Amino acid sequence: MNQKSTGRIAMSGISFTSRCALAAGLVVCSCVGAQAQEAFKTFKQLDSTAKMPKLNAFSVPLQPNAPANGAKMVSLEARLTGDSPAMQQGLSWRVFSPFAGGDGKLPMVASAEGGSADFELAPGDYFVNVTFGRAGTTKRLTIPASGEAEKQVLVLDAGGIELNAVSGADSRIPAKDLRFKIYAAETREDGERGMIMDDVKPGTIVRLNAGSYHIVSEYGDINAVVRADIKVEAGKLTEATMQHRAAQIDLKLVSEEGGEAVADTAWSVLTSGGDIVEESVSAFPIMILAEGEYTAIARNRDKIYQRDFTVTAGQSSDVELLMKDQKPTDAFAEGMD
Repeated sequence: MNQKSTGRIAMSGISFTSRCALAAGLVVCSCVGAQAQEAFKTFKQLDSTAKMPKLNAFSVPLQPNAPANGAKMVSLEARLTGDSPAMQQGLSWRVFSPFAGGDGKLPMVASAEGGSADFELAPGDYFVNVTFGRAGTTKRLTIPASGEAEKQVLVLDAGGIELNAVSGADSRIPAKDLRFKIYAAETREDGERGMIMDDVKPGTIVRLNAGSYHIVSEYGDINAVVRADIKVEAGKLTEATMQHRAAQIDLKLVSEEGGEAVADTAWSVLTSGGDIVEESVSAFPIMILAEGEYTAIARNRDKIYQRDFTVTAGQSSDVELLMKDQKPTDAFAEGMD
């Protein structure tokens, strides 16, 4: 059955929602067990290659593997959690020899894609790695010289997360203007977080090992950025919607109200403190800006025009600079000051 767990966090400028509701705070809507697997099938999957977990945590056997003429069949299956059913698709299996090759890497001796897998392996020791998106686990496997090889069950301890965002209270942000970055929750010695995945599109399910992750949501490419820590639970699909306090602004230099934008215009947008936020050379620049006070400066034919304006979250607007209403500043003279 579907399980909903709800909670709230105090975090300025950020809120979460699930598909069940759009509200401030954190509302988690999770699919559990077999339903989580079905949810992974339903939505767009992210099938990029995952980094293999480190294999150097295991001890290396003293003797090499036995000859292949005594090969035995071994069956492998993976589960999201210890008590969930076996995964039926989306898995990548890799079997490695524990002895490094000439390049210093462990050679791969077998592989498979899909659900459960059967491998014919010679007696000896191996490392078996299974990945499900960006989630994965590795287990040491021993094929006995006598008797049958036991079936192996690997527990991924994995779940999924689907990200989206709104601007203001509930204005859905176009997918083309939105992207996410997923980082490890812990910071390294250099103070940075390890990047797990970049340029994640909204509505994409990312499959991850259970744990907390630091999510960065970028609306546009200027200054509309929000961050949050989100927990992924094993066997569950978590849907989170982050809230941006930003809006799209269209700038125009016009000779009359509602007129055509004047060509060959260079633009600068400054914060209320005078810091440059963005610059553009376009008759009709479109910018996505965080909520706040700004000054637009237009340069055309060696003249400068400017206007203060306010960005309100979720409210797209046109900002027109009327040439006839302003006394332009001579750009050359200003540059000499």
